[in-house]
Amino acid sequence: MNSLSTSSTISSSAASPTSWFSSIVRGRQDRSSSVKMAGSSSSGSGVAADCEGPIKGKNQFRGVLFKYGPKPIQVAFKTGDYKQQVIFIGGLTDGFLATEYLEPLAIALDNEKWSLVQLLMSSSYTGYGTSSLQQDAMEIDQLISYLINKENSEGVVLLGHSTGCQDIVHYMHTNAACSRAVRAAILQAPVSDREYRATLPETASMIDLASSMIKEGRGSDLMPKEADPSSPITAYR
Repeated sequence: MNSLSTSSTISSSAASPTSWFSSIVRGRQDRSSSVKMAGSSSSGSGVAADCEGPIKGKNQFRGVLFKYGPKPIQVAFKTGDYKQQVIFIGGLTDGFLATEYLEPLAIALDNEKWSLVQLLMSSSYTGYGTSSLQQDAMEIDQLISYLINKENSEGVVLLGHSTGCQDIVHYMHTNAACSRAVRAAILQAPVSDREYRATLPETASMIDLASSMIKEGRGSDLMPKEADPSSPITAYR
């Protein structure tokens, strides 16, 4: 079973200003500094880390599990205690520990004095069928707001995998206040769910049914199970 460990210790090593990761986000650094809310202050230089490293074992991350929004599902796991964070946004049915590369990524980021944040949203796991890109964007904004106001974040990078790339593109188009804290966006294995669905033989009839339901004001009602055997899905979705 995958597990998340919450043990941590402290390291005082400083980040290199010429590191490979810092160089790709330096261009947005000035923009992110204006997002800090009035009355918030940075405590220390943001260089605390786990001396034993962010990874305890296979599928075992050291860090902190925290709530960032009002819904029970809105929790996130942060590896590394730094003032700059990479937020990983997974794809359809993803949640924590979604890809194999998160372990080496956490180690690499820790060496560069960046934290890795994995989040759960309303659309995580089988929740995607009753959620939307708009909902995802709002919850991403809530997470960034939390990092700014509770963790004194100095900027974030959004890393999307698969459908998570759509979330990032949609979020950056919203021009939300906290989006100014985004220094860079990484789209890894980007896909279009709509284009994939269009290749399936049953899609045309399901689109016709969904369109009829939406016209009748039933866009939030669930489609028949045949529309998506993996998850309940609304006509709007």
